[in-house]
Amino acid sequence: MLHAYGGHILRVDLASGHIRREKTDPQFLLKVIGGRGLNSSRLHQELKRDIDPLSPENMLLIGVGPLTGTLLSASAYMTISGKSPLTGILGDSAAGGFFGSELKQAGYDQIVMTGRSEQPVYLFIADDHIELRDASHLWGKDIWQTTTAIRKELNDNAIQVAAIGPAGENLVKYATVACNNSRMCGRTGMGCLFGSKHLKAVAVRGTRRLTLADPVGFLKLCQELDHRIMPHPEYDRRKAMGSTLLMKALNGIGILPTNHFQEGVCEYVDRISGETLAERYKVKNKSCFNCNVHCSRYYLTKEVEAEGPEYETLCSYSSRIGSDDLEFALKMNHFLNRMGMDSLSSGETIGWAMECVQRGLLTKDDFDGLDFTWGNCETVEKLLHMIVRREGIGDAFAEGTLSLARHYGRGTEEYALQVKGLDIICGDPRGIKAFGLTYAIASRGGDHLRAEPFFELTERYDEAERRWGIREIADRLADKGKAVLVEHTERQALLTDCLTMCKNIGLSMDILDFDFASQLLQTGTGLKFTAEKVDEALKGVIERDRLMNIEFGIDSSMDTLPKRFTHEPLKKGASKGQVVPVDRMVKEYYEIKGWDKHGVPKRGEF
Repeated sequence: MLHAYGGHILRVDLASGHIRREKTDPQFLLKVIGGRGLNSSRLHQELKRDIDPLSPENMLLIGVGPLTGTLLSASAYMTISGKSPLTGILGDSAAGGFFGSELKQAGYDQIVMTGRSEQPVYLFIADDHIELRDASHLWGKDIWQTTTAIRKELNDNAIQVAAIGPAGENLVKYATVACNNSRMCGRTGMGCLFGSKHLKAVAVRGTRRLTLADPVGFLKLCQELDHRIMPHPEYDRRKAMGSTLLMKALNGIGILPTNHFQEGVCEYVDRISGETLAERYKVKNKSCFNCNVHCSRYYLTKEVEAEGPEYETLCSYSSRIGSDDLEFALKMNHFLNRMGMDSLSSGETIGWAMECVQRGLLTKDDFDGLDFTWGNCETVEKLLHMIVRREGIGDAFAEGTLSLARHYGRGTEEYALQVKGLDIICGDPRGIKAFGLTYAIASRGGDHLRAEPFFELTERYDEAERRWGIREIADRLADKGKAVLVEHTERQALLTDCLTMCKNIGLSMDILDFDFASQLLQTGTGLKFTAEKVDEALKGVIERDRLMNIEFGIDSSMDTLPKRFTHEPLKKGASKGQVVPVDRMVKEYYEIKGWDKHGVPKRGEF
């Protein structure tokens, strides 16, 4: 008997409507663990490399891990994967909430969807009952309306829904998929992939009880994790503010993106900080499934009653675009969540446009008369509506920053702050060198979540020496040893994605290691997941992802950063004078991985 896992893979051909269940192969799980590892390995095996991401041949996968839906805190995640419509390479995005645990309790480890329905549909799963239902009446509705309508139609408010909004329907390349209305699979355009298949939503109701190989041993480990989480120095702050605590923290070290990364210090940060948000607008906390951190928050303003925002959205719609209007950022968070659109990628297109206007490269005439001066909230709101509808200039903006800059040309490409087509997150890498390396080498593009090397911010020099023999790893401004750190935390980040745990626990709080994960896996599943086998599985997933991306067309020249971060020193603040020596760090990273000088792994090793 397969413990902890759902036990089945669900395959759905959206074109024919054919649905079948397969048993999950335990030997395959030993090589991929679950979640992101299960998804990307399936893509590596089955996806044709030369397809258009929006073609019916693309695959759409939803995966959960062996710990999803158990008593373990912070194990509520799920991952959606496919060839990214935004970047053309490996795409995936994860979200918490309650959908992942519900899918697991329905008996499934993964949903594999192919083809394209002729009409809008949604997939309904209730344990063994599976059907594609007409969604024509839902097409055009926003995410909140869709979730409410599906629950009403099925007469069950406990149904968990992963849905797209109008942005996904209109194939905005960075459209999102929302679970529980506000927990977002936000990056790489998985909502666009839903829309391309005329899939409005997946609705799940699971009533099965999961079994564990060693329930007593597993419970003890769950309690141990709780004892690691709750006394942690970050616990109270994350509970109070979630990730928005980073606004003042990053400003303090000079890396808060301001006016499109032209500066790292925001003079008005107190007006837009997580502290101010919590004090003025927070109503109460909200938890994902079975998590004792409950870092999400409900907020209330004169115009909006909603959930969130997280740091990336708050920064993207305040300092990054030169705005000090906190209520506006909250309003845009709610709008983006309902429409289903990535705040980072949409925010980067806006920041790019504002800087291009500032530099005289583009004018109002290029933007249908819209005034892209810094902090012009009226323009931003109008533009977002245009992007969702692909109306006027919104059609070009809906393609993402790299495509947008190529569309306009005239030297604007230099100011598209992206890697491999994915827009940079809200952390200036000039003052956090390991993060800079992570953006450069991440398999889905300019992103921190592939490694999230928070250790470099800790100043725990003795611990750095104990773990890696390199004290400078704990110095955010040093580049020495950062390839060692990133290679390690890349595996640690993948581990959380395969278990489908939250990275706030696994990486930000640095309390999940390979030995502890191995114990969880063995007591939970009964499979022989030794620490060595877990590490080997993680290395295999990373190298297969790299080989797949090479087949998609990437090469070592793309493992880099925009010129701003490598040639333009920060002018003030605690990171003044810093740039990122990315080429040197990437070379060292390749050497540690055992890849050749072009970043190509040795085929067959994993």
